[in-house]
Amino acid sequence: MVKKIALEEHFLCPGFIEYWNPTVAEMPAAKRERLLSLNTDFGEVRLASMDKAGIERAVLALAGPGVQAERDTATAIRTAKAGNDFLAKEIQRRPDRYSGFAHLAMQDARAAADELERCVKDLKFCGAMINGHTLGQYLDHPSLYPFWERAEALGTLIYIHPTDPVSVAPVLQGHPGLRRATWEWTFETGSHALRLIFGGVFDRFPKARLGLGHMGETLPFLLWRFDSRTGPDFYNVGLKNPVSHYIKTNIEITTSGMCSAEPLNCAIAALGHERIMFSADYPFERAEEAGHWLDSEKLDEKVRADIAYNNAVRLLGLGK
Repeated sequence: MVKKIALEEHFLCPGFIEYWNPTVAEMPAAKRERLLSLNTDFGEVRLASMDKAGIERAVLALAGPGVQAERDTATAIRTAKAGNDFLAKEIQRRPDRYSGFAHLAMQDARAAADELERCVKDLKFCGAMINGHTLGQYLDHPSLYPFWERAEALGTLIYIHPTDPVSVAPVLQGHPGLRRATWEWTFETGSHALRLIFGGVFDRFPKARLGLGHMGETLPFLLWRFDSRTGPDFYNVGLKNPVSHYIKTNIEITTSGMCSAEPLNCAIAALGHERIMFSADYPFERAEEAGHWLDSEKLDEKVRADIAYNNAVRLLGLGK
């Protein structure tokens, strides 16, 4: 069993459960209660799951949507800070096993930038996880440039986690099985990342770093198509580089929720294995399944070790 660092591992704490409840309202009550119990545990159950998967360290982040759904800006700022302080205390109890992603109130770009800096410098978090759009505003909005300026200066990863769209796409209506994790979140989150590229955020902030789960939300599989259709013969989008350049340069991806050889091999071929990190997406996915899959997949052992552990050490400063 190869040692692992896992990103996109979730938790909940007081003040955030109310935001989370609507995302699981349609689940059977027993499953909702089970997920709540797992999200709020930082002890034996979570650690046992990590041990079974070979996960030496988990990077914890608040389960969404969190304050991305809060309409009062002052409340969002205050609540995000409280959540980060709560996580910092849990990490202090097990600094050998846990690290953290900051939770940020993107309703106020400068406040979010300040909180990111506090979390990285004072709380020693390794980046931030933002749960998609904030009340319909995506991260490419010009009002958020001060945030991206700070994130670039800090050199820290900003990880976009899936969330429900503002409204259900007509093509999905009438087919609830296509909603959320099956397909809707991939389309929503991949499109969010493309907004950052097409909006010129990475031209303005060329060293900004974006994280995507689920093997890159399909973006690594479409590099040729993006470049082909955004050149001078089609839609000249006014970027300094081909779209594939930004996906290969500014985006780092994880394996969360994708325990399959085909997308992994495609992502390695498209981006290089050095930009891929392991994730389990606990407790919404089974850590043991993700860990055992990576252990048994047909990979060069150096590639396996880099994806499982070494890339997170290098890219996020973890495991040192």
